[in-house]
Amino acid sequence: MLTVCGFSRAGRFGRILIMKTGLRAGEDILAGLSCPICRSGLEVAENALVCVRDACRSSFPIIEGVPVLINEANSLFRVRDYLERKEVLYESHSRVVRFLKRLVPSPTRHIGAKARLREFARLLLQLSESPKVLVVGGSILGAGMKELLSFNQVGVVESDVAFGPRTALICDAHDLPFKDETFDGVVAQAVLEHVVDPFRCVEEMHRVLKQDGIVYAETPFMQQVHGGPYDFLRFSHLGHRRLFRRFEEISSGAASGPAEALVWAYESLLLSLARSQTARLILKAFARWTSWWITYADYILLRSAGSLDAACAYYFVGRRGRRLVPDKEILEGYRGFVSSAR
Repeated sequence: MLTVCGFSRAGRFGRILIMKTGLRAGEDILAGLSCPICRSGLEVAENALVCVRDACRSSFPIIEGVPVLINEANSLFRVRDYLERKEVLYESHSRVVRFLKRLVPSPTRHIGAKARLREFARLLLQLSESPKVLVVGGSILGAGMKELLSFNQVGVVESDVAFGPRTALICDAHDLPFKDETFDGVVAQAVLEHVVDPFRCVEEMHRVLKQDGIVYAETPFMQQVHGGPYDFLRFSHLGHRRLFRRFEEISSGAASGPAEALVWAYESLLLSLARSQTARLILKAFARWTSWWITYADYILLRSAGSLDAACAYYFVGRRGRRLVPDKEILEGYRGFVSSAR
């Protein structure tokens, strides 16, 4: 069974759900669930959650302890695919391929991720003695997330559109299946490039956050396509800031720098030569073994203003705001090199 750590206060809904379905999840979070279609409450049925609103009465299956709360009318994903256990978003590999991939160095350094998530936890604990955090895209453990999980006071529910070793809830970020102001924090690492409407997804994050709740996001800029057809958008530093224009900025900047962007480009150049999956695997391994050392330059490059114009990815930490930040104010936040053409 999958567990969600941290939540302890019992509720009738949570106790019934655990008894009837075998679901192991924090009872506070279970009580905060809502229908992703109409946002009404949910009741327990046999291996399913059902909307209580008579005009809706949508049913959502629970598969091996994981609720699948998808609004099909507003999502690229279908409940039937989960029932049939089809691969959704992520492609599985054989044990041999997974073993070989572990032998290949990663092009990603995740510089500063641990410190940022440690600070994120500190900010959450200023809001509550036992803050609740929603992880969007949390089927696997994200960079630096061990730091957040090391705080026993912080309860975390990890959601995704795909089953994974850490998936406690299947949902689409366009329609988060939670009541308003449920969480103290939201984490979205390498997620918003994979959604068709990131602005709606950020609105949903804003909605489910409590007053003064904190968001932590990392989104790529200078990266080639990954995730196949489920890869839609990129954001500059200011573009990323505007995406979170309903949040007061606490901090933002380059999450990974120009050196990593160069390595991504080099690897993609070689992969473009491949004509088979086997060739792709060989070329990817060659690219990474011949370029992994370049990314260490980002430990120096990230200190420069120029890195904000050429970063591989950006991060944003913000507090749920009470106003829409004007575009002129966002423009004033530019911290890179001003082009001579301006």
